[in-house]
Amino acid sequence: MSTPLRLSRSIVGQAEAEAVSRVIIEDGYLGMGSEVKRFEEDIAAFLGVPANHVITANTGTAALHLAVQAAVEPGREVLVQSLTFVASFQAISAAGAVPVACEVRPETCTIDLDDAARRLTDKTAAIMPVHYASNPAYLDDVYAFAQRHGLRVIEDAAHAFGCRHDGRLVGTFGDIACFSFDGIKNITSGEGGCIVTADQTVAQRCRDARLLSVENDTEKRFTGQRSWDFDVTRQGWRYHMSNLMAAIGRVQLSRLPGEFGPARKALAAIYREELAGVPGVTLFATRPEDDIIPHIFVVRIDAARRDAVKEALAAAGVPTGMHYKPAHLLSFYGGGRTCLPVTEALYHEIVTLPLHPGVTAEEVRVICAELRKALAA
Repeated sequence: MSTPLRLSRSIVGQAEAEAVSRVIIEDGYLGMGSEVKRFEEDIAAFLGVPANHVITANTGTAALHLAVQAAVEPGREVLVQSLTFVASFQAISAAGAVPVACEVRPETCTIDLDDAARRLTDKTAAIMPVHYASNPAYLDDVYAFAQRHGLRVIEDAAHAFGCRHDGRLVGTFGDIACFSFDGIKNITSGEGGCIVTADQTVAQRCRDARLLSVENDTEKRFTGQRSWDFDVTRQGWRYHMSNLMAAIGRVQLSRLPGEFGPARKALAAIYREELAGVPGVTLFATRPEDDIIPHIFVVRIDAARRDAVKEALAAAGVPTGMHYKPAHLLSFYGGGRTCLPVTEALYHEIVTLPLHPGVTAEEVRVICAELRKALAA
């Protein structure tokens, strides 16, 4: 490979630069205003939902935090898989709720509902399924579980923007879905995220809370005004998106169906073809009924060889990652007091391989050849 590979990277260019320039030169207002309104409308049109179902925020973590705060009372518990980015746990605890670490299914790395059922208490208020590696596996089962136990569902869909479950776009059905638009996701707004929900009580709480809970300030911002005489009745945050971020996001959204989505899916298909049946490698399962735009491509390598394989790949110029250190092992969330043997075993097996639209098909084949070589050594 002639140029250094990147595990992940932003794919932005002249169109995004021109959009930012337009906001700076023509609009002149860089904060939250009409461009954010248009981005929310664009997202809603893409998803096929009403515009008032979409609430943008300045990060995906902020979106999760706002959603938990809007739907879960302080002190209540939220079931969430431990094998996730710490943002999932931080969003729950920041809202004054309690994250309850659960096991994952080893074949998909999504929440194990049998384990979650064992952790139900009279304080359980919600479940947060994480669409790990963009995979909304068993999502219908999650909603059935939630209905049986009277729980809210807050989907951590940070990886899954543009993905479909049984033909339906993630975020267009169910309770609450939260997406991330940070620099390396399926689309980016530089930083950013959004909440999608049909529950207008939750939506309005999120809409207000992103602007310090100044009531109905969004409507004024979208028309270039500000609230001067207002009331605040709930805790809020400065979590709103800026016009600059929205300008980037609008261009990126237009590139997803014809460019980013097909590129990511094609690269993942090559990985699956090249690595199918390779001794020492296990691929995560996906459902043929689901149309996944993969944010990352993760494989399992036998734990005894995983670190040596990563070193061999690094020596060959192939960067790798590990998504993620289980949150229940972090000091702030118990430091391992909870025992989750499946999750802990997976932590020593997972390897993330390069995947983004800047990677070529030939580079993926070379990566797979280097991986096979490392395993055969």
